[in-house]
Amino acid sequence: MLNISNNSIITEVDTSRFKSFQKNSLSNSHLLFARWSLGVFLFVLVLMFLPWTQNIQSKGKVTTLRPEQRPQTIPSAIDGRIEKWFVSEGQRVAKGDTIVFISEIKTDYFDPKLVSRTEQQVQAKEGAIGAYDNKADALSQQIIAMKAEQGYKQSQLINKIRQGELKITSDSIEFERTKIDYDIAQRQLKRIQQLYDEGIKSLTDVEDKKLKAQETYAKLIATENKLLTTRNELANIKLELQTVQYEYSQKIAKAESDRFSTISDRFDAEAGASKLRIDVSNYARRASFHYITAPQDGYITQAIQPGIGETVKEGDPIVSIMPQHYELAVEMYLRPMDLPLVSVGQEVRFIFDGWPALVFTGWPNQSFGTYTGRVVAIDNTMSTNGAYRILVRPDENAETWPTALRPGSGANGIALLNDVPIWYEIWRQLNGFPPDYYQENTIEKPKLKAPAKSVK
Repeated sequence: MLNISNNSIITEVDTSRFKSFQKNSLSNSHLLFARWSLGVFLFVLVLMFLPWTQNIQSKGKVTTLRPEQRPQTIPSAIDGRIEKWFVSEGQRVAKGDTIVFISEIKTDYFDPKLVSRTEQQVQAKEGAIGAYDNKADALSQQIIAMKAEQGYKQSQLINKIRQGELKITSDSIEFERTKIDYDIAQRQLKRIQQLYDEGIKSLTDVEDKKLKAQETYAKLIATENKLLTTRNELANIKLELQTVQYEYSQKIAKAESDRFSTISDRFDAEAGASKLRIDVSNYARRASFHYITAPQDGYITQAIQPGIGETVKEGDPIVSIMPQHYELAVEMYLRPMDLPLVSVGQEVRFIFDGWPALVFTGWPNQSFGTYTGRVVAIDNTMSTNGAYRILVRPDENAETWPTALRPGSGANGIALLNDVPIWYEIWRQLNGFPPDYYQENTIEKPKLKAPAKSVK
């Protein structure tokens, strides 16, 4: 049947009775394919306009929010030898509990009474300081006494000078009187000699006058010598006055020098006493370092120097401890091109190692097994791996993070960004464009009003 006419009899004939009709009939599969193709196209078209949440994915690890809550090692503060352990690995310790005892290995600290004997040295130095104070006071009193004695001696010599000057005046007057007596005696001798030559006076009178002239001459010489002696004595007294000033100046200068030396020795003793006090404090503090204690509540995780009798140097780690109380966080590393997309307070979803999850990155609300966090810190400098580190803490308003989670576990982070259509996200990925993070400028421009009157 060619179906040439519009009047078909196909509906009037029962084709099921004829095998030829059954073998030559057309299949309905092309219609089904067309319908499926149309349905898929419409589904994809609708799907392209569905919202898609842009995101940044990065691997990280679980850590603690505060530095003091992270696992730490306890080092040895001194050089020593391990003598005794008081804890075992995995044991819980409270703050101040003794962990290990270390003995000294330096000969300078072997003396068990080092602190008390150093304190005795401090007391001896303090006694020396008191002795220096007494000596300085004694020298000060000695200087005062020497200055007073110098004043008395100078006053005495000044009085002697005045007496000598008065005596010189008296001796000078007496010398002048004897000179006059001697002149008178010489004139009388001449007159007696003339009278004797004229025969008026006797030889006895002449001899008496000669004797008197000799006596006045001798007296003149005696008074002159006495005057010279008095003058010499006055000169000696003046010289002695100068000598006394020089002598007492030397004595006072020496006493002052001894006093300053004593004060200097006192300062040296004070410096030595201060140094010994520092040594006492250091020795007492060092003795407390023999027992290594827990800095905070936590758990002993590993004994790094386990042996008894092993020597450790100053600063060598001995044991590691994990704080008991801590706040979890995740540190992630972002590429420099993704850093501007992240801000403090931004939402981040995590998939923790060991916890199953079903994740749709574009539809975070339809994901299961993820945990929510908020960005709390972003490093300002690049890390050694060429990325920037961010720190994310749990979101208080979301599901609580697993209690069995421990610092060091792995975490896959998904930082959520803007919501865009799927077609736009595919177009962005194909072109390699960054996600949308620019914000529109919402500042309104000022409206310009026309002037009331325009100038022609």
